[in-house]
Amino acid sequence: MEKNKYFQKKLKAIEVKKKNISQLLDEMADTGFQGRKLGEVVRVWEKMLKDKNLTIFMGYAGSLSTTGQWKIVKWLIENRLIDVLVSTGANISEDIQDALGYGYWKGSPNVDDKDLLKKNIFRYYDVFTDAVKYRQMTALIRRFINSLGENYIYSTREFCYLFGKFLTEKKINCILSTAYRKKVPVFSPGIMDSEYGIAAVLAKRKDKKNIIVDQIKDFDELAKIGEKSKKTGAIYIGGGVPKDYTQLLTAIVALLKGSALEFPHRYAIQITTDNPVWGGLSGCTFDEAISWGKIAKEGKFVQCYCDATIALPIVSHCLCERINFKRKGPDFSVIF
Repeated sequence: MEKNKYFQKKLKAIEVKKKNISQLLDEMADTGFQGRKLGEVVRVWEKMLKDKNLTIFMGYAGSLSTTGQWKIVKWLIENRLIDVLVSTGANISEDIQDALGYGYWKGSPNVDDKDLLKKNIFRYYDVFTDAVKYRQMTALIRRFINSLGENYIYSTREFCYLFGKFLTEKKINCILSTAYRKKVPVFSPGIMDSEYGIAAVLAKRKDKKNIIVDQIKDFDELAKIGEKSKKTGAIYIGGGVPKDYTQLLTAIVALLKGSALEFPHRYAIQITTDNPVWGGLSGCTFDEAISWGKIAKEGKFVQCYCDATIALPIVSHCLCERINFKRKGPDFSVIF
């Protein structure tokens, strides 16, 4: 009897017994819905880490550092499970608020926000922070900006590198200081859409310190990394500008090399709650990205529709259990 082409791999029910996170994720990969996708995320990420000729980009969107995720990203950088970070400005400033010891507090969305305003408390859904101390973090960024030279045009990669050096010297252990020490480039294409923008305008108006951040230079530097890389892979926590920026890398490198379909990502992972039916890039499927030449049609890719605050801690702890080798990652010193 001919085997049914639709019955190739049998689903396996999960049995409850003592097991580690890695074992559980392996079992979830043989189930259904987003549980299966979460298990597949780990499998694809592991394949990326074992590919010796791969540059791994990570897009880090939204304001996730406020929710306690920033130390996970720091750990990924420290262990070189990612090679390039593309982040919102919020994620690489609000981690500093926590690293300074000011912290965040468990809150609730069911509160009187007018009362929070009176008490100088900022709210992120169910997370609270002290607004006065938050502005002290802004003041720290402003002091850094005032330390920069004026007769130079910065990319966000250079800006983040120098801020990482500044934070390291002050013994502030956060994402940018870790990236500085581990030589992982950090790009933030929407950096002014954050406390960096507020600090920069305050420095300009009040301190007469005007710096220029050039986003064309920024994208050109990202393209140089792409040109140097034999193969690339992408991990997106959320979507937004970090995802689009990293997807566009494939297009610019292909055009620079003279072929519209030459340089797609060979691997791609996304953890998102955005739905593709609205047409936005954040929810755009990797199948759609194949039509643009941004994802290789024969590549390994998986999208898990899940809150990143659920998925990222589980996946990172699974990788911590599973990865028993030291990954070096590519060296970008010849570029920068």
